[in-house]
Amino acid sequence: MQAGFKVLADRYGIALAQPLRVESVIGTTRMIRESNGHIERKYPASYRPADDFAGHFEFGLKYEEIHLEFFARLFAATGPEPIEAWSRQAPFGQYARRTGFLYEWLTGQQLDVPDVTNGGYVDAISSQHYLTRVEPLRVRRWRINDNLPGVPAFSPLIRRTEAVQQALQFDLDAALRELNQTFGADILMRTASWLTFKESRASFLIEREADKADRIQRFAHVIAKYCGHIEDPLSSDSLHMLQAGILGHEALGLGLRRSPVFVGQATMREDIVHYIAPPFEALTQLLDGLNAFELATRGAEPLARAAAIAFAFVYIHPMRDGNGRIHRFLINDILIRDKAVPDGVILPVSATITSSIDFRARYDRTLEVFSRPFMQRYAASSRFGELVVYEDGTPSNLVFDDYDDAQFAWRYPDLTEHVLYTAQVVEHTVRNEMADEARVLITFQRAQEQLKEVLEMPDQDANRIIRSLKENGWQVSGKLKQAYPQLEDAHRAKRVVEAVRSAFDERKMASGEE
Repeated sequence: MQAGFKVLADRYGIALAQPLRVESVIGTTRMIRESNGHIERKYPASYRPADDFAGHFEFGLKYEEIHLEFFARLFAATGPEPIEAWSRQAPFGQYARRTGFLYEWLTGQQLDVPDVTNGGYVDAISSQHYLTRVEPLRVRRWRINDNLPGVPAFSPLIRRTEAVQQALQFDLDAALRELNQTFGADILMRTASWLTFKESRASFLIEREADKADRIQRFAHVIAKYCGHIEDPLSSDSLHMLQAGILGHEALGLGLRRSPVFVGQATMREDIVHYIAPPFEALTQLLDGLNAFELATRGAEPLARAAAIAFAFVYIHPMRDGNGRIHRFLINDILIRDKAVPDGVILPVSATITSSIDFRARYDRTLEVFSRPFMQRYAASSRFGELVVYEDGTPSNLVFDDYDDAQFAWRYPDLTEHVLYTAQVVEHTVRNEMADEARVLITFQRAQEQLKEVLEMPDQDANRIIRSLKENGWQVSGKLKQAYPQLEDAHRAKRVVEAVRSAFDERKMASGEE
């Protein structure tokens, strides 16, 4: 016999964009089996709940996972009656109170039951198992501590799984201090300047636009100037400013979009839709909700906040263009805002994402954690019809029939895997990307110093010679001799090559490279 939320989903015909992960069965012995994110739990007969709404919902709250999309759809299907009946039957029971609170929170409708007059306050959700708001709001009507991390308009869920908790234990501050002690503050800050540009270039590589030099420079400028320095980065004015900085002030359709949008790929025959974003009419409400989440979770784990805010933004997809860059901007912005990273230091997370096939593939898979089941749920709801030019100037023939139904998924995404991925990316970035760049900078600095012992020159000329020698296999090219006639002297040229090459050979020996 099945029990819990799955029973109610089947009984009320609830079709989810984010499937229930847990399936509970009443059997003879207790057992847990997990496969590909799906969990099957068996319980002995003593756990059998009453076969009604209250019995199965209480069982789910006790033994299964919070699933806000499911709750919102279920309450829309049941109406208030079963929750009112349960509240009258067990007015002081914590599960009836939590359910009554959740119904009113998610639907915005008040149940026809009296306020709870006694009993201790209980948390809406477990702070041990979920990311919660830092300062709970006391709801006297239900004697509930509202510790949900967002607001009804938008509240992502982050489960504190064992893997997530382990990833969040990464001490970012300690790792940066270790880099500082190893390489020195001056090297780290000089490295940060280069990493800002590297982050910009890698971010455009993710968008498959790595050859757009002017846009790379613009995005680097935006990162350096605005990360951690905007009072309200999620406001429409701030997003307009960031987008204009990234795309240029003359770009078409700046600001929040006023047209439908999908993420996909074009082929010779047709467009393939991978994800459909919320309707433009809902953008302000969703962004306000995301901002409320940011305010409510200040003081919580910076890595979890950065991941949730950045990935939620990309799913809301509020701009015509530039969403991906702003998404990755927000990761650094939140980390600096939360003082997890010193002001002026940019973590090149995009460089890590593009550093290996595994990280890049995992980035795409992480985005698909939400988008793939979403599109499976609404596979028959989208099509291409008549071309319409919308008020922001965008021509589009996308038609999506289920905007109202899909709001439950857009408003309550589960971003657990996104937090896990981001935390692991940040750890790799600090321990590998930043450390490697610091070593490269030290090597380059040593090569400059040794070159100038042979031939005095400005830094700009030294840099040009070093790069030319390294790119040409430690040979002095004819072009380099033409630019620097002093290198026509074979003896001097040999000394220059040896001075520069020895700096790089020392680095190889120190790092154990062959």
